[in-house]
Amino acid sequence: MIPAPTPSNEAERLAALYALLLLDTPPEERFDKIVAFAAEEFEVPIALISLLDTDRQWFKAAIGLGATCETGRDISFCGHAIMRAEILVVEDALLDQRFADNPLVTGAPHIRFYAGAPLILSNGYALGTLCIIDTRPRRLDPIELAILSTLRSLVVQELEASHA
Repeated sequence: MIPAPTPSNEAERLAALYALLLLDTPPEERFDKIVAFAAEEFEVPIALISLLDTDRQWFKAAIGLGATCETGRDISFCGHAIMRAEILVVEDALLDQRFADNPLVTGAPHIRFYAGAPLILSNGYALGTLCIIDTRPRRLDPIELAILSTLRSLVVQELEASHA
């Protein structure tokens, strides 16, 4: 497993995240609807809005993880996804050296496929991802990538509305 690097603007990124006052808040229908739609549209068992704190990824909205509301940032796929502007697609985690021996791959929830769209605010800070996860390898075609990107834009719009 290769842990995700830390962004060079980590202190500012965290300040932008904390300014939203969303961490550890109750579920909200506006975010829950987006992950429910993503799970149904992509026919995946897991869809998340993940926000990356200092040592954890916390799920503002989640489908398919039961009572789990966070995991360690050190094992997060989303930590890798926020390092780029484009969607990170891992077609088969068992074949990717970054994730092959990750406990989220070798154990529950047995991630094989991951697509994470970084949630980049207008100030340029990537706070987390909208991601879809499957227990089997798969690919996304250009139309599916466009749909995921549009859903990501809706999440960013809602995040920025929280702070307005």
